[in-house]
Amino acid sequence: MGYSKINSSAATGTKNLYGDNISSFSGMCVTCSDGCPGLCEIGKSSYRSTEVIYPQPYGDMTTASQKDYPLDYSHFNIMGTAFGANGIEEDSDKAVFTSVRLETAIGKDRDIKLKLPFIIPGLGSTEIARKNWEGLAIGAAVSGVILTIGENVCGIDPQAQFDSSGRIVKSPELIRRIKLYRDWQQDGYGEIVVQANVEDTRFGVLEYAIKELGIKTVELKWGQGAKSIGGEIKIDNLEWAIEIKKRGYIVLPDPLDPDIQKAFRHGDFKEFERHSRIGMPGKEDFINTIRRMREIGARHIFLKTGAYRPVDLAKAIKYSSEGGIDLLTIDGAGGGTGMSPWRMMNEWGIPTVYLQGMAYNYAKKLDSKGLYLPDMAIAGGFTFEDQIFKGLALGAPYFKLVGMARSPITACMVGKTLSKSIASGKIPKSIEKYGSDLESVFVEVTDLRKEFKDRADDIPGSAIGLYSYYKRLEQGLKQLMCGARKFALNYIDRKDIVALTRDAASVSGIPYITDYEREEVEQILR
Repeated sequence: MGYSKINSSAATGTKNLYGDNISSFSGMCVTCSDGCPGLCEIGKSSYRSTEVIYPQPYGDMTTASQKDYPLDYSHFNIMGTAFGANGIEEDSDKAVFTSVRLETAIGKDRDIKLKLPFIIPGLGSTEIARKNWEGLAIGAAVSGVILTIGENVCGIDPQAQFDSSGRIVKSPELIRRIKLYRDWQQDGYGEIVVQANVEDTRFGVLEYAIKELGIKTVELKWGQGAKSIGGEIKIDNLEWAIEIKKRGYIVLPDPLDPDIQKAFRHGDFKEFERHSRIGMPGKEDFINTIRRMREIGARHIFLKTGAYRPVDLAKAIKYSSEGGIDLLTIDGAGGGTGMSPWRMMNEWGIPTVYLQGMAYNYAKKLDSKGLYLPDMAIAGGFTFEDQIFKGLALGAPYFKLVGMARSPITACMVGKTLSKSIASGKIPKSIEKYGSDLESVFVEVTDLRKEFKDRADDIPGSAIGLYSYYKRLEQGLKQLMCGARKFALNYIDRKDIVALTRDAASVSGIPYITDYEREEVEQILR
C-alpha cells in the first residue's frame, strides 16, 4: 500500500505528464521525457525553485496533507445499544436525541462554559484568517465556542505601534479581532484567546493583551500539527517586506539587498517569505511564564503543542500538569490553515490517532499517581460529528474538546460567497433550487432572526455559514450520542467505540471488534 502522494498535487499546481504511470517510490513519471515543459513538482522546481515548497495560491485557500495515513478515525466504529440511558430517565418519551446536552465547562475552575465542545485553534497572521475573521469571530461567538487569535497578528499589523524597545503599544488588528468576538458573545459562553510565539513574546503581545485589552485567557505555543517550524506568510509589497524585516522577522530573500530590490521591481519574483523563529521551551521558563502571566492578570493559561516526538508530548503533558494550566491542545500531523511547506505537511510528525493514543496513555499514567491534569483538546483533521464523537471517546476522560480550524474557515468562505451571490442576484445554478434570498438558502437564518431580531441583519453571510455548520454538527453529535445512550458529554467513554483493525486496537488500546465485550457475552450465554 502506498501512503504518500508525491510529485503532483493541486496544492502545488503540478501533475505527471503520463498520468497514473508513475514510479511508486519516487513519484516521478515512469518515463521522463526530454522536451517536457516541467509539469511535475520536480519540473516546476527547476524554474520556480523554493516557491514550489509552499501550497498555492497563497492567501485564498487552506491546505491539508494528501498522504494516506495507515490509521485514522475511520478505523473505529461507534457502538450503540438498545438498553438503558445515561444522564436521563429511562423513558422513551424523554430519552430523545434533542434532549442530549452538549454544554460543557473547562478549565481548572470549570469557569469557561461552552455551548459546544469545540475550540478553533490559533488562526493568526495568514491572509486567509484575516479575510475571514469577521465570520469566524461572530460565528464562533454566537455558537458559544472558543476562538484563538493565533501568532504574529500584532507583528504584521500595518498600523501597529511599538515603543523604543520594540514592545507593542497598540495593534488595531488585534483590537478588531477581539472586539468582533466580544460584541457577539452570548451570556458568557465561549472565550476569546490570544496566543503567542517567539516574536510575540519579544513584542510583549500577551502583556499588552492582558493589561490593555482585558484578555483573560492566553495561550503559549509549542508548535502545531501542520509543520515543525515557525509560522510563515508571503508578502507581495517591497516596502512592507522591508518594514517586517525591521520589526525583527526573518524575510527571504533579503528585502534590504539592493540586488534583490532590483529583481523584485523587474518582476523576477513577486513575493517575499516571512518566517517566524522556532521556540526553545524549557520547563523552568514555562513554569515561570505561567506564573508571570497570572501575576499580571491572566485568569486562564492554555498550551498548544504539535505532532512532535513522544518525549516532547510527555514533556507537554507533565509540564502542563506541574504548571497547573487550564487547557492543553494537542495537534496531530496533517492539517494546515496557512502556508505550511507542502512536503513537510505530508511527511513529518505523528498523525492524530497515534498522537491521541499516546497522549491518553501518558495522561493515564499521571492520573494514576494522583497528579493534576489539565483539560485536553485534540485537533488535526476533524470535520464531522462521527470524528468528533470518536475523538472524545478515544481520549476520555481526559480530552474534553475537539479542535477544528480548516472546516470552520470553509464554512465561513462558502457562507460569504453565497451571501454575496444572493445580494448580487447571480446565484449559482446548484443553489437556485433552494431559493433566491438568505432565508431560503440558509436554513438557520429564520432562527437567527428570531433570536437576534433587528441585530440579525448585522450578521454577515460568513458567520451564518459557520453557525449553520455548527448546528449541523450539534444535531449530528446529539443523534450519535443518543444512539449510544449517552445524554451528556461526560458520559462518553472509551467503551463507546471499537477498533476495526488489529493495528487500530494495538495503537489505541480500544478493543478489536470481535473481542469487544467478550466476557459480558459469555456471562449472558451461560
